[in-house]
Amino acid sequence: MATKLPTPDFPQGLEWLNTTEPLSLEKLRGKIVLLDFWTYCCINCMHVLPDLKKLEQKYKDELVVVGVHCAKFPNEREIKNIREAILRYEIEHPVVNDHTFTMWKSYNVRAWPSMALIDPEGKLVGSISGEGNWDFLNEAIGALVKEFKAQNKLKLGPLSQIRLEAAQEKSILSYPGKIIADDAGQKLFISDSNHNRIVVADTNGRILETIGSGKIGLDDGAFEKATFNHPQGMCLVGDHLYIADTENHALRKVDLLAKTVTTVAGTGKQAAPFATPGDPMTTHLNSPWDLAVFENRIFIAMAGSHQIWLYDLDENQIGPFAGTGQESRVDGPLAASCFAQPSGLSLDGHRLYVADSETSSIRKIDLATGEVTTLVGIALFDFGDVDGFGDQVRLQHSIGIHAYGGKLFIADTYNHKIKFLEPLSRTCMTVAGTGKPGRTTGDNPKFYEPCGLWIAPPYLYIADTNNHRIVKMFLEDRVVTEMKIVI
Repeated sequence: MATKLPTPDFPQGLEWLNTTEPLSLEKLRGKIVLLDFWTYCCINCMHVLPDLKKLEQKYKDELVVVGVHCAKFPNEREIKNIREAILRYEIEHPVVNDHTFTMWKSYNVRAWPSMALIDPEGKLVGSISGEGNWDFLNEAIGALVKEFKAQNKLKLGPLSQIRLEAAQEKSILSYPGKIIADDAGQKLFISDSNHNRIVVADTNGRILETIGSGKIGLDDGAFEKATFNHPQGMCLVGDHLYIADTENHALRKVDLLAKTVTTVAGTGKQAAPFATPGDPMTTHLNSPWDLAVFENRIFIAMAGSHQIWLYDLDENQIGPFAGTGQESRVDGPLAASCFAQPSGLSLDGHRLYVADSETSSIRKIDLATGEVTTLVGIALFDFGDVDGFGDQVRLQHSIGIHAYGGKLFIADTYNHKIKFLEPLSRTCMTVAGTGKPGRTTGDNPKFYEPCGLWIAPPYLYIADTNNHRIVKMFLEDRVVTEMKIVI
């Protein structure tokens, strides 16, 4: 980062969040500026956020981070949806909606995430792509602080234009990610993700107990003392509830009788690419997002490494099961297949179904033959909202899936819909949702980025994530009602 170049300024007319006014390089003169080019669907972009928070804390008087949101999916271009992502990811720096990719092009960005570093005189120092660049960025920013402090050219102190977006009105749930039911269909387990806990409720919505204190952490112990970090998917094995503790990069086990939480896999550190099988307690994980269990084997949608992993309870081993780690859509044998941020799992006998979100596809793994096939969906940049048959079907970043009676229900997240897929004919149709975000019920409901599904007859339960609610659809007539969560 030795050569400094002229820096393109921020275009006028763009929408800004987390700031009282649009910013410019002139307004930021005297500050070190780090531009983070991101899109809110991207797991790699999510992985950068903790590093950005650390940099913002360390250089709170010298550094301003500006998020430049460049949407991959059409749904992500909408400012209100970016605002929800800012709240969900707890982002506290200014964000500009570069929906036309003007800044992306002017800075010659080629991939998400990418960062560009600008010195206090407004000169471009350099850029870097990918995640895991904390050391490099820390060294480069530290050098700029030293250089410009010596010249008395730093404007110290927090940026006065920062104004955090207002969070939603206080509610019992906050961005619930996934939902499952026990075998009897009498208890619901809800990952109350932004409250960093699991809510256990009956089918009328009455809370029976909560698992976790609500604080962010990786603490084991009794329900009221245990801590999580934005948990997502779950599965039940007898009296034990297993949880994908996503941002802790860990797998947790809840003893529902003893009312205790223990860590059974992961170290709390994010895994490097291409991990090998090993001892669960010494093996790093990478953003586990959903779980499914079959014959004492827990399958893990390892979103961060673009793989399906397997935790064998009998052998006490964990490691990759399917996927090379390359982000793509490739069918074939387990070891040669490729996934792209798998975020939902569901089992139907020896068939494991995968909501492969970044390819907007639904995949099938035949556990008997070890073959991966695609039911609907094409590739990383083929998406839309098209019902129909086979290759003509288009989804948009689907995160949730549930198999029941040989059929599949899909949370087509960025289309704000629930869809139905017949695996044999590969026929897909909309069951509920208008394609526009909203918050209604009845026979013409609206959802807002739903992420989790579970059937406990006679209802399909839906984690309507951005609406901070659980709704249930009566399977016979498809009428949707809201399940009021009460203490």
